[in-house]
Amino acid sequence: MVFPWKAAGITYNRYLAVAARVVRRSLKEDKRLAAERRGEQDLRFSKWSNGKQGEVKNLTEANVAAAVAAANAGGSA
Repeated sequence: MVFPWKAAGITYNRYLAVAARVVRRSLKEDKRLAAERRGEQDLRFSKWSNGKQGEVKNLTEANVAAAVAAANAGGSA
């Protein structure tokens, strides 16, 4: 038996994220707002070099900046 999320070609974690988003969107307005706030993520990272921590960056902002840079580099070729 193949699980539906495997047949769709997504990971189990991605399947859970989609299911949670669907449930949040189906809630009434007041409960939906509270649930959406719980679902937000604020991940940060930093690179370490020679035993010292570098600048702490927001993961979402860094991903957006990298995607813009990749799009600009791809368009100039």
